[in-house]
Order: sequence, then C-alpha cells, then structure tokens
Amino acid sequence: MVNAGGLVDQRKDIMKIKHANVKVRYVKKPIKKSNKKTKDPRLLQKLFDSCREAFKGPGTVPADSDVNKLCSILDKMIPKHVGLSKNMHFFKSKSAVKGTPRVAYTAIYQCHEFSICIFFLPANAVIPLHNHPGMTVFSKLLVGKLHIKSYDWVDHPNSQHPMAMPPSSQLRLARLKADGVIKAPCETSVLYPTTGGNIHEFRAITPCAVLDVLGPPYSKEDDRDCSYYKDLPVLHGVNEEDDLRWLEENQAPENSEMDRIEYLGPQLIESTLL
Repeated sequence: MVNAGGLVDQRKDIMKIKHANVKVRYVKKPIKKSNKKTKDPRLLQKLFDSCREAFKGPGTVPADSDVNKLCSILDKMIPKHVGLSKNMHFFKSKSAVKGTPRVAYTAIYQCHEFSICIFFLPANAVIPLHNHPGMTVFSKLLVGKLHIKSYDWVDHPNSQHPMAMPPSSQLRLARLKADGVIKAPCETSVLYPTTGGNIHEFRAITPCAVLDVLGPPYSKEDDRDCSYYKDLPVLHGVNEEDDLRWLEENQAPENSEMDRIEYLGPQLIESTLL
C-alpha cells in the first residue's frame, strides 16, 4: 500500500493534503531536550536504529526481544516525536467533507528490510480491509479515535465444502481477531505474517495519525503486493461460531487511493548505530 522513498530535507513548515484543502502543519519550533523519557526527542532515531537491528529481510520475523524493544519505544512516542502537534488544524477540523475523505501518508524512511511511515485519516476516512503478506507490522495511534477490524486466515475442514460458499466464488475462511475502537494515547499493536490480525481495516472516528513500521515493506517485485477483501458472514449451518467470516478478494477499491505528502519532521541519521 505504501510506495515510498527515503528521507526528505526539512525545508518547509507546511505540507498539504490534496483533498478538501486540509492542511497538516508540522511543529515549527525545534524539539527541546527533556529528562522525561516520554518526551525524549530522539525516540524516532532510537526507533530507526532498533528497526535496523530487528528486521533481517524478507522471510524473517523479528525475535521476541526485538518486538518488545520496538513496542517499548513506540509506546512512548507522541505526535511531537515525528514533528506533529495534536493542536494542528487537521486534527481539530470538524468541517464536513464532500464525498469519501481521502487518506494521506508520508514516508519517513524505507529500505529493503523495513519502512516507517505515517497515515493521516480525516474523520470518516477508511483504509479498506487489506493484508500484509509475509510482513510484521507495528501500528501506533498518535492522535485520534480509530475503529479497527482485523482477521487471520484459518484452515477449516468445511472451507472447500460445496455448500460452504457460492459457486465460482473465491472465498477463504478467516477468524475475527479484533473489532473495536482505540483512542490515543494507547499501546502499540503488532501483527505478524500469520497471526495478530494480518488482514485489517482502519476507520477514523475523528481525524487520526497512525505511525506504522512495516518489515519488510510492500513490494510487487518481491510478491508482497497489497490485496483487498470484503468480509461476508458464514452461511448458517456451516459453522455457528460468530468470529468466523468468509473473505472475498476484490479489486482495489476507490477509497484505497492515497495522497502522498512530504515528510518534514525530525530527520534521521542513517550512520547512527546502537
């Protein structure tokens, strides 16, 4: 879903989201150092350095110790650590948007092993139900109130039963892992290649900013393209469990298109090692 480049020089103090002329303004003043861990201005750099240690490339999953370390860093991160402020007009705007609100994203960093990016969702915007093939993903809601629905694939004896699905339909059974609302500040969520809610949907209740770390990132060349799905109820009599659904793969919906905006927050130092 993200096709992003590397770092961008911090030259401007305003970036624009095309849809509805909504502006996202970065913090203009430099971030001052503080003795409080939750206000550590170098948390983004620590996140980057830890990602370089944790992610070993396609086909691998970070060790539990690395997962815990990344979660510990992300749990402490607040908007100012990526150059944002909760008081920005974007997060306070209550004006109605005609049509479907568009999601925007900004790429902080991307390489073959991982990527770090931020998604901006206006109120009522949706990132449709989609997967993360072979990927481990850390998501931290920085601002806003967000509804998350997620699934994991399951192998089920009735999944290929002729009465379990309509003829000529490509459906696959999945188990609901999460279906609820989270509000910032909150803990980091983690999904894995086969567990933790690898197929998920974001729906913004209020304007939101979500910091995502993906390892490895999406790549069509490496057969890690993003697929989209529609969830359907299991037919009566096949399985009575409420948490089972059929997922049908669809073409990318219109609201999957995003506006890319320039990253103007704190810069990373690529030569820094832990």
